[in-house]
Amino acid sequence: MNKRNYHWVGLLLNGLWKEIFDVTWTLYKIMIPMIIVIKVVEEFGGIELLSQWLSPVMSLVGLPSEMGLVWATTLVTNMYAGLVIFMSIDTDLTVAQVSILGTLMLLAHSLPIEVAVAKKAGVGIAMTLIIRIGGSLLMGWILHQIYQGGDLLNTPAEVIWRHAPVSDPSYVVWTIDQLKNLAMIFVVIAALMTFLRLLKWLGIEKLMAILLRPILSVLGISREATNLTIVGITLGVSFGGGLLINEAKRGHISPRDIFVAMMLLNLLHSLIEDTLLILLIGADFMTIFWGRIVFAVTVIGVLVFVLKRLDESTCRKYLYKKISDGRQPRNGA
Repeated sequence: MNKRNYHWVGLLLNGLWKEIFDVTWTLYKIMIPMIIVIKVVEEFGGIELLSQWLSPVMSLVGLPSEMGLVWATTLVTNMYAGLVIFMSIDTDLTVAQVSILGTLMLLAHSLPIEVAVAKKAGVGIAMTLIIRIGGSLLMGWILHQIYQGGDLLNTPAEVIWRHAPVSDPSYVVWTIDQLKNLAMIFVVIAALMTFLRLLKWLGIEKLMAILLRPILSVLGISREATNLTIVGITLGVSFGGGLLINEAKRGHISPRDIFVAMMLLNLLHSLIEDTLLILLIGADFMTIFWGRIVFAVTVIGVLVFVLKRLDESTCRKYLYKKISDGRQPRNGA
């Protein structure tokens, strides 16, 4: 390998291991306490009880009641923690079912953090929860009807890595087993982040931005908000939402544009990383990638249609509010 090749490899790997360790440690601080809590809950029969409570919701989308715990964990914490719980449940799902579960996880996760981001952008908590939880259940129900009616994807899902049930019930064996899982998660995160770095290096993110720009224009998202929305779609709500908040405080983007952009990000964000994660549990790519895009654009298109028929005072009262850093906004006030 010549010096030029070493230079490009160095650029690709620069800071990568630090980023991997930082992300993994942050996740471990959330996941390890969660694993212990789940174990305590399991010992006292709480999992069976929670599954019974969530059974009606899961049956609505064609999933076994045990998957309610996976989604509940994902809602409160994040995708990784939800996948840990998924691995610990010994149940066989079809590709259709995993795709539906993946859809629920993709559209509604990390709510305490991401709802807070949306609120700082001027979007009410109720609207965010309605679009996230309601949207995920609606898409899951639609997919269930399509799959069931057409007998589609009715084959066993191929999970990339699966947690084998522990035959020895002792706590020592359980602890060793959980450590193995955490080690596997580190490997998965390292591989995933390396792949994401490669995609960015190859310019795939820029290509996605070019493809998404016409869609955002059709939805009526202003030119000022388009680039920031694309950041959120490709990287995540926290990234895109943070940039939108900053621009809104400066008065560069109107509250209505912020609202539409955040509603879109609620349904369509972290399009690369989250999609790859759900593929690990055997979901159908067309469903969780293209299906998610079509659903999000359709829902936001309907929302924009309704917004155009509402006056600004009504929107300010019930849907969004202006945020400011104390200076007079330049436009959209």
